[in-house]
Amino acid sequence: MGDNNIQQPFYYSFKEYATKYQLSDVQWKAARSIMDCKTGRLGVNFTNCQECGHLETHNNSCRNRNCPLCQAVLKERWVDARKAEVIDTPYFHVVFTLPAQLRPLIYTNQRELYSLLHKVASETLLELCGNKKFLGATPGIIQVLHTWKKDLGYHPHLHIIISGGGLTKEGRLVRSKANFFIPVPVLASKFRGKFIHFLDKLYSSEKLAFSDYCKKLNLSCCWSEFTYLLRKTNWNVNIKETFNGLGNAIEYLGKYTHRIAISNWRILSVTETQTSYKAYNSRTKQEDVITVSNVEFIRRFMQHVLPSGFQKIRYYGFLNNRYKKENLKLIFKLMGGQKHFSLYDNLSVEDLLLKVWKINIRLCPCCQCESMRPAGRTFHSLN
Repeated sequence: MGDNNIQQPFYYSFKEYATKYQLSDVQWKAARSIMDCKTGRLGVNFTNCQECGHLETHNNSCRNRNCPLCQAVLKERWVDARKAEVIDTPYFHVVFTLPAQLRPLIYTNQRELYSLLHKVASETLLELCGNKKFLGATPGIIQVLHTWKKDLGYHPHLHIIISGGGLTKEGRLVRSKANFFIPVPVLASKFRGKFIHFLDKLYSSEKLAFSDYCKKLNLSCCWSEFTYLLRKTNWNVNIKETFNGLGNAIEYLGKYTHRIAISNWRILSVTETQTSYKAYNSRTKQEDVITVSNVEFIRRFMQHVLPSGFQKIRYYGFLNNRYKKENLKLIFKLMGGQKHFSLYDNLSVEDLLLKVWKINIRLCPCCQCESMRPAGRTFHSLN
């Protein structure tokens, strides 16, 4: 995707997919953007060498957040900005996963239940962290929503980076030990109870929609039985990684923030009818090669397009956007100074490409002079 060798077969398969499945407006937009990215259909930019006259044509990118080609610069800027907010405490990577029984209902009510997942996870962590038995302070929390498994199956879960320290109500800085400070069974139990409580409230207020598939499962008719079984199910919460080095946690989370369901390097081949891609199998510890029809591949990919405007990255605790500046100012004062600063904040895209990827777009491929300059653009298709 975002590659002509991959995009072209999908043009024809997408027409078949669109007649078979109902698409939302945001799915239509994502599909068209990805298929048009860097093809010239979104217009082009021209650069011209001031020394030898060489002219280069650059196809415009789509900048859609679901496109595999358009996330690298955004990710680097995000990671750089977050590093300036890191405090001198351990950090932990926590993953909250919803049980499989909920997936049909969640997919039918994406905006409401993705938001509920964010809300319940943050409230669970903040309430337990506020307990002096565990931390007794408000930590910094960054949550990133993912909806996929490696094989592109539907699997809603949150990747969370939480600081092992934070501010008390009295304005003191508290640090935890190197190990995660909340017992996982306590965390999972509270998360499950809160989620089911708020899910019940949504059901009682008739704010949940039920798809035909949900109705086949009798979710709407047997709600009490459904929630009873959810209460008896073990909800998966695990501590995936512990970080003791400053900034390492943010670098690590950067792998998750702007990731999409599948990257181009995992797609092995695309024919007129089939797509093959690789997926890591956690059970066998090996990579499987999965081959499906192009229509099925598109279906698997499109189910991970989030609702329009939905914020998949959210901040809580002392990183809450409203009070973040004041909180960090106090924390850095208590720490004896800020440890990390933004490196890329004032860099242009050209300078960022050179600094991070060693790509010099001012360098002429013909005369090797750093004299390539913008020479105009067009916003209409050249194809």
